[in-house]
Amino acid sequence: MPVTTDDEIREKYLERAIREMNALTREIQACRRCPRGSLIPVLGSGHPQADIFLLKHAPVASEIEEGVAFYGRSGTALRKSLGRLGIDPLAVYGTLCVKCPVGDGSLADPACVARVAEELAIVQPRLVVAMGRETLAVLEDLELPLSETLRWAPGEIQGFTPSIDLLATPNIDEALDEEDAKRAFWTAFRALGDWWADLPPY
Repeated sequence: MPVTTDDEIREKYLERAIREMNALTREIQACRRCPRGSLIPVLGSGHPQADIFLLKHAPVASEIEEGVAFYGRSGTALRKSLGRLGIDPLAVYGTLCVKCPVGDGSLADPACVARVAEELAIVQPRLVVAMGRETLAVLEDLELPLSETLRWAPGEIQGFTPSIDLLATPNIDEALDEEDAKRAFWTAFRALGDWWADLPPY
């Protein structure tokens, strides 16, 4: 009887994650709960089994135009920073709580926002970077099994679930122009580099 190797097992898990992510994408694209009219939803992007799950609350104009989370200035800034921290871009997945391109994130249907739980279940990251207080509140409202109470403590790694850590940072979209806001974001985000460096090599 042939022995299944670790690589084959990993490949099977990856294939399943890709299938599940594709199915979720189709569901989101077909959703009509939010008042988005003819605009397309803004979807997550990155590796479907990433160690790091970047999450912000709502899309900005460039993301709405392209239909992709972290498209534009925030994505460019994050890619540069991940490079400086020595983090492999293939270890990252980025998405939004509010995928519907509505003018006001509060208009998004709560059931749509709760789809973040499905993305987390597919990706199964080791750490979530929650950008902004609204994002942290969404994660709290998901009430994932065995999840811990989250604190607004930018730059501090805390437990989220038994298998996922969390790093809170200020909202990156508000930190691209004003110097104090920029400093506050990057000071918090740098903790990701230490966390990455401490990951076991497997």
